[in-house]
Amino acid sequence: MIRNLQQDECANILASNYIGNLSYIYRDRPYVVPITYFFDAQNNVIIGYSAEGHKIRAMRKNTSVSLGVSEIDSVNSWNSVLAQGTFKELSGSNSKAQLHVFSLGVKDLIIYKEHRKLDFISEFSSKIYKDDFPIVFQIKIDELTGKIRNH
Repeated sequence: MIRNLQQDECANILASNYIGNLSYIYRDRPYVVPITYFFDAQNNVIIGYSAEGHKIRAMRKNTSVSLGVSEIDSVNSWNSVLAQGTFKELSGSNSKAQLHVFSLGVKDLIIYKEHRKLDFISEFSSKIYKDDFPIVFQIKIDELTGKIRNH
């Protein structure tokens, strides 16, 4: 049986994961790339970061984006959420503050879900902050939909 998810179910799936597929348009063509994200439920935004490149240039030109998150156990047991929203690049102290929220949130999810050792967590943090400061962005969620299938 397949059914639509309620808003709170969609939000819970978004909040309990940190890897999703970001969709954006560049030169009238759709692109989908996996990203690490953090869902800030209180502010209804998805926080992400990236180096300067194709994805960031594309989202600056067309701010309509979506993030898909799926949890798949089998062909008959899965759920999937799609967050449609608007890209917003952050700057200055707000950018640093949001990257901190992202970092702490993702670390907590990794520890909780994967029971990873803390040395992995410090590697994760150093990857974010090394070299040039990354471009931090938010996706303000306009619409959140989802489906579930269970045996």
